[in-house]
Amino acid sequence: MAKEVILTQEGREALEAELHHRETTVREEIGERIKVARDFGDISENSEYDDAKDEQGRNEARIAEINQILSNASVIDTPKRSSKASIGSTVTIKMANGSERELTIVGSAEADPKAGRISNESPVGAAILGRKKNEQVSTTGPTGRVIEFTITKIVNN
Repeated sequence: MAKEVILTQEGREALEAELHHRETTVREEIGERIKVARDFGDISENSEYDDAKDEQGRNEARIAEINQILSNASVIDTPKRSSKASIGSTVTIKMANGSERELTIVGSAEADPKAGRISNESPVGAAILGRKKNEQVSTTGPTGRVIEFTITKIVNN
């Protein structure tokens, strides 16, 4: 049985938009590239054809992955009036060294740490869940290093 995937409403909509784009525009573009490459003749030594077929395979794999995610997804509603951090909350944290970061807690399928979207299953994300403003948090990161910070702001979108 597939694992349940947690998504925010925004994350579900983004995946549905990506799926639609891949099933329509991207499939059509790749199909056209394959058709043009076939017209070059012998496909046994045709790098354009091979590249297009590889891209088609990657696109179809991503379509299957998105369908799998969406079929096992639970959309989480962020409580608007809660003072506690939950999935969908945007939290500002102040690190022990004084630097601040803004993080949005999302399900693992939506995580993008570079964009400040961290998984509820990550050490920092899990440590933030259920916490309130001004709470000090200490957790162990994936490398074994202790991470300490204070929650300075919680916005439930």
